[in-house]
Amino acid sequence: MSVLSYPEAIGIGLLQGVTELFPVSSLGHSILLPALLGGHWKQDLDVSAEGSPYLSVLIGLHLATALALVVYFRKDWARVIGGLVSSVRERRIATVEQRLAWLLIVATIPVGVAGLALDHVFRSTLGKPAPTAVFLTLNGIVLYVTEQLRRGGTGRRRAGSSAAPHEAHLSMEELSDRRIAGLTFRQATWIGAAQILALLPGISRSGSTISAGIFRGLNHEDSARFAFLLATPVIGAAALLKVPELLGPAGDGIRGQVLAGSVAAFAAGYVAVRFLTKYFETRTLTPFAVYCTLAGLGSLAWLTLA
Repeated sequence: MSVLSYPEAIGIGLLQGVTELFPVSSLGHSILLPALLGGHWKQDLDVSAEGSPYLSVLIGLHLATALALVVYFRKDWARVIGGLVSSVRERRIATVEQRLAWLLIVATIPVGVAGLALDHVFRSTLGKPAPTAVFLTLNGIVLYVTEQLRRGGTGRRRAGSSAAPHEAHLSMEELSDRRIAGLTFRQATWIGAAQILALLPGISRSGSTISAGIFRGLNHEDSARFAFLLATPVIGAAALLKVPELLGPAGDGIRGQVLAGSVAAFAAGYVAVRFLTKYFETRTLTPFAVYCTLAGLGSLAWLTLA
């Protein structure tokens, strides 16, 4: 009998698609929700259980979320890829597109190396509900502290969306790319390295990256945009590494469910990124900080006292 039902797969797909992009930790929610629901959800969706395909399924669903990001930012990726090709051909970094392409490459290296070296250790050792609840609480605290320090002047804010007269013909997305391209390679590396924290279940990849971007001088809108662009190759590559497992014996009996969950994750991810890119034009991380802190503490109390 399958260890993953269609309702479970679709539910987890919807959850993953939303929480991967919201700064609330997709892995944290994918561990905590089944544990809190109990019953067959807890039994079937235990990421730390010996021989369970659940972790491979979760990471496989990331491929659908990465695809949603590619579709949403397709114009940006066309400019980035074009910039990279022209940069290599011309052997220079002169345009915004060329610089943005190399910033994304440099910023991806730290988490790529750390992910290969530490992913199994972190998730097998700490991928249990109680530690996850603690990390989710810490995620909320970090988001809250980021906002407080930004308001106090520690986190510089670059110019907003206003354009100089000679930039009036550019789209909002192109203006954002110009501001992001103003980062140094060292700043981009630090922002990208913040994704390493997401190896800890309960710590959000987008939350860590957005916070790091704010501390390096980007506003909320540009930080979120850079975070989503950075997340695309990282979560896509991680998912592609797991797909062969799902095509082998580990996927026997659940491939249909994984496909259904992937469709749900794609739809949820597309809606989530569309919402968040608008949200961060005018709003902050504070609501997510409050949610993560309360959800983490509440989950920890329930798991401890139940």
